[in-house]
Amino acid sequence: QVQLVESGGGSVQAGGSLRLSCAASGYTFSGRYCAGWFRRTPEKEREGVAREGIATIGSGDGTTYADAVKGRFTISRDDAKNTLDLQMNNLKPEDTATYYCAISKFQTCTMRRWEFNTMGQGTQVTVSS
Repeated sequence: QVQLVESGGGSVQAGGSLRLSCAASGYTFSGRYCAGWFRRTPEKEREGVAREGIATIGSGDGTTYADAVKGRFTISRDDAKNTLDLQMNNLKPEDTATYYCAISKFQTCTMRRWEFNTMGQGTQVTVSS
């Protein structure tokens, strides 16, 4: 059974940085399936809106980013540690959300929530202005 555990969340001021990490058991991130990070803001959680994809990385190390984080966030894999990481720079208050790492059931990466059938419990990021 695959389990994902996120860490690295916290509270920072706008303009600051955080690095999230996702440790996997029962799965190797260097494998063939797409992996990614999703998030959901408190407002969208109250509204029941699905988590939004913000970054993905494929088996060939190709990456994609949502427009809202492009140029500020970087997704990567650490094969030695078997983690999926998300470096977040120049954080903004609108980045406040719970962040989840996820594994797709496909090799090709998209940001469709339904394609990611394994997801962690999330880590909270709060950015103050």
